[in-house]
Amino acid sequence: MTRLFSSLELRETSIPNRVMVSPMCQYSCEDRDGLATAWHRTHLGSRAVGGAGVVMAEATAVEPRGRISPEDLGIWSDEHADALAPVAEFVREQGSVPAIQLAHAGRKASTTRPWEGHGPIAPGEGGWTVVGPTDDPWPHDGEAPPTERLTPEEIEGVVESFRAAAERSLAAGFEIAEVHAAHGYLLHQFLSPVTNTRGDAYGGGFEGRTRLLRAVTEAVRDVWPDGKPVFVRLSATDWLPDRDSWTVEDSIRLADRLAELGVDLIDVSGGGIHPDSSPERTGPNYQVRYAERVREETDREIAVGAVGGITTPEQAEAVVANGRADLAIVGREHLRDPYFALRAAQALDATDEIEGPPQYRRAFGF
Repeated sequence: MTRLFSSLELRETSIPNRVMVSPMCQYSCEDRDGLATAWHRTHLGSRAVGGAGVVMAEATAVEPRGRISPEDLGIWSDEHADALAPVAEFVREQGSVPAIQLAHAGRKASTTRPWEGHGPIAPGEGGWTVVGPTDDPWPHDGEAPPTERLTPEEIEGVVESFRAAAERSLAAGFEIAEVHAAHGYLLHQFLSPVTNTRGDAYGGGFEGRTRLLRAVTEAVRDVWPDGKPVFVRLSATDWLPDRDSWTVEDSIRLADRLAELGVDLIDVSGGGIHPDSSPERTGPNYQVRYAERVREETDREIAVGAVGGITTPEQAEAVVANGRADLAIVGREHLRDPYFALRAAQALDATDEIEGPPQYRRAFGF
């Protein structure tokens, strides 16, 4: 029996296999309203048909100014939850676990889509004033939109936005909520000394810089049912070894604190805090070593997911079978092949271990 196609039990939620679709921004909302469209239903639904154990929706903004681009998905109103409900229902009907990543872009917000240059959009041109731990803007090539330093009262408002978004996500039918604290977005901006130079309770040392994420996590866990899991995505390292920055050791220390707050899995990624942030090496499994360290070195038992350069069934199987991670999180390969999990079962001679769609039985041999 393969390890990749064994179930993962988190609280009362049974994930049918260890393949997860990484949350990947689609920048495809029409009319810049943040509402899910047929694109999102097809994109996420096809990966569920493709057999992934967890299908996670992209970074979904908890408030309008938290979008990366005007075309980002949102969940700041009941209308947004209603638009996402059919997506979650279809994913669940295929036997996958529907999940959603709750996010706030902070100072990396108000930009054009990647295929339009990913440049800053001024407030008068359809963008907005962005927020961060300080008023330092993201170092764009072009003129950055104005950045406002969040006050303590406004920070409390951000926490409540995450809480309300989690409530709406639950009403929409999602079974896993993930807090996005990676890739240089708002919660990561507070974690890293590269971007957080505050001198109040939300800055300074480790305790202050992690305060916002811990408050957000508590708020989400408070409204998320006891039987359903909460994930947190972290950039394990800022990839800036020559300056005071967030490190793997910080992530290990934080993982222990998050486990105390009821987090069930750390989704381990890396980088994104600054344009100079770049991995020490790239290639197959290039970030798996961070997940492995978090899994092995935390004092409390907590599951981890590994992402980064996982492109083949054999890789995914080895990551899980060798105890390096509990979930193989597959991103770009799922863009190339929505049916990665079905193809993996076929390649690993494990088609009897996955319940594939009967419509595809002729192709995959279920």
